[in-house]
Formats: sequence, C-alpha cells, structure tokens
Amino acid sequence: MSIVVTGATGHLGRLTVESLLSRGVPADEIVALGRDTTRLADLAERGVTVRQADYNDPASLRAAFAGADKVVFVSGTELGRRVEQARNVAAAAKQAGVNLIAYTSITKADTSSLVLATEHRGVEQEIVASGLPYVFLRNSWYFENYLPQIPTYLQYGIAGAAGDGRVSAAARADYAEAAATVVTTEGHANRAYELGGAPFTLTELAEELSRQTGREVSYTDLPEEKYIEMLVGAGVPADFAAVLADGDRGLALGELEVEGDDLARLLGRPPVTLAEAIRAAL
Repeated sequence: MSIVVTGATGHLGRLTVESLLSRGVPADEIVALGRDTTRLADLAERGVTVRQADYNDPASLRAAFAGADKVVFVSGTELGRRVEQARNVAAAAKQAGVNLIAYTSITKADTSSLVLATEHRGVEQEIVASGLPYVFLRNSWYFENYLPQIPTYLQYGIAGAAGDGRVSAAARADYAEAAATVVTTEGHANRAYELGGAPFTLTELAEELSRQTGREVSYTDLPEEKYIEMLVGAGVPADFAAVLADGDRGLALGELEVEGDDLARLLGRPPVTLAEAIRAAL
C-alpha cells in the first residue's frame, strides 16, 4: 500500500512529497502524480513512483490510485471545475479502497463567503458524500502570496482592499508538512483542521518590510472595485483580479484569520513567522 500525492508538479504537492521523504517514508511507498510526469523525473530517480493523472480524466485517476492506502488531494487550480474534479478523485479513490483522503481546502470553508471558499465547500461535500474517511486541511493564505511581490512593494508600496483585517498566513512548506503529518500518523480521520500562522494586517506586513529593509513601505487601502481596476491596469486578467480583490474583501471580514493552534500542533513546533519568512526572502 502507498501514499499518493496529487498535483506533485505544483509547489504544495512537491513539498508534501519532500516532507514525506524527510519523515522517513520509503520512496517506493510514495506515488507522485502529475499531468506532465517529465517534471517529476528527479523524484523518480530518487525511487518515488511517478504516475500520470489528470483530475479531468477519471480513467487516469483510477490507474494512478491503484494500490493506494492514503491520498493527499491537493486542490486543483481550474476555477469553476474543482467540484467536478473532486467527484472524479473521490470516485477513483473509493474504487481503489483508499483508507483516508486528505484535501487541501481553505480557511472556514464551511462558512466563508469568499468566492474560492464556495468551490472548496463543494469539494468537501463531495468527499463527505463519497463515504471515504477524510481530513480537511483548511489552509489560510501562504506567505508566498506576498513574498514574490517584495520588489514591487519596496518600489511602490502595498495596495489592497483588506482594511484592518488580519490574515493567518503561513509558509507553504509548513502546510505541506501538516499534510504529511496527517497521512503518516493516526487519529485524524473525519476531522477538519483550520491551519494558519500568527495573524497580521497588511499594514503590519508593510511595517515589517520597512523594519527589515530600512526603506519606507506603506499600505494603501482601496475600495474593492478600485483595487480590481489597479490590478487590471497592472496586467492581471480581469477574472483573476476579481478573485484577488474578493480575497481581500474576505480578509477584511476576518475570514482568513485562524483561531487556535491546529498548525502548530500538527507540526509539533511553532510555524515559521512572518518576520522569518521575510528575512529568508530578502
């Protein structure tokens, strides 16, 4: 039997595979899935089983899940298709006799008003309906949503529509380690974990950047529609700009702030802090 990680060509899936390896899971008991297996060649060289799979292709999923004991189901990225894809994944996992499916969801998926949360809620419902034992890893934002923008922030400042809302962002690698934890330890079946780090506002993000760089970085709060206009003007596709702005709307409402310490408990240590993440990025 094996642990299957979907979306292993993406950042979170790849980091989950690496975390499984670092936890001592034998490479030949890990199956890394992706649409383009050439991007997984280095994992294959290290002994990881590599298989081709596409969320939109049920036959490929059935073949990829053969012999699987547990599945880390990394959320797809195709807006509007996640629920249908989840139905395909759940059906293939059930046919394979999978004992646990761990899905990377979003903070407060069952109650959040975010556009993204609507799809994640639908995915969770599909998994529950399948009857498979599950774990919902409800991740807040990643630090990596912000860190690549540091050069832009240093030049122009930070803009958004988040007001004084706080986001419990954490490092992508910490979320991956949490996923590896729930499929390598017991006691997680049929639970939902709200995962995130110490919350901060975008003003506090600007202040931390200022402190570490010695340069003045400010946060400018905009109405949601003005923020969309700014993003589109900067070259962001209109549909994606609307999703980003909707994320800030939810952030302003507290829908990305996590209470409790689920992430720290799964990691067995404090998550990486914002200050540490910025220091490493710089």
